[in-house]
Amino acid sequence: MFLLDLTFDTPAENLALDEALLDLCENAPEPVEVLRIWESPQPIVVIGRSSRIDVEVNRSRCANLGIPILRRSSGGTAIVAGRGCLMYAVVLSYELRPELRGIDEAHRLVLGVIAEYLRELLPGVEHRGLSDLAIADQKISGNSMRCKRNSFLYHGTLLYDFPLELIDACLHTPPRQPDYRAGRSHDEFVMNAPLTAADLRQTLIAAWDANEELTAWPREETVRLAIEKYSQEEWTLRL
Repeated sequence: MFLLDLTFDTPAENLALDEALLDLCENAPEPVEVLRIWESPQPIVVIGRSSRIDVEVNRSRCANLGIPILRRSSGGTAIVAGRGCLMYAVVLSYELRPELRGIDEAHRLVLGVIAEYLRELLPGVEHRGLSDLAIADQKISGNSMRCKRNSFLYHGTLLYDFPLELIDACLHTPPRQPDYRAGRSHDEFVMNAPLTAADLRQTLIAAWDANEELTAWPREETVRLAIEKYSQEEWTLRL
């Protein structure tokens, strides 16, 4: 698998690159798989493709804190990210992994792989709900996916040193919750994994055997998507 460890300065470019990598793999003449790792240099709120922004996000508080709100191309509910929250994206091939065409199976496989390797450092990490990783009923990772004909994008968060109070400040109670949350508030439900960014990076690389650097990444498509889509209020505020 190819590896791309790359963070841009702007939130729009960071979100755009995940979609551009999916398009790259989708249209490749033969199966290509990529792991990307990044970490936002500033706090950001990222809502899901079908999220209703005012239902999930405290827009006035985000404005007061100077935290931008963006919409990603995948599903799921809103997240808050920034320094102390490692982000990853893995683009996988249906030709190489035909068993993953079922959405539930895709969640089980991807999170199962990551959890297996994380347990070497964090015993007790489990796949919980539809798309979380948790330790003793506290969430350390939320994830979402987007499917195309030949490839799918699976991406998410790994909290390790994040100011968790920002989650409660920026987000309302989510409209959809896993049963194991049991109605708990953000600050009761979410925790930082007691690991470093380096620990998490190496775990992801090992889990996906991503040892070949991706040099021909889609620069022009990333810029185009950032300008034409991810930085546009028409996209962000569409619901």
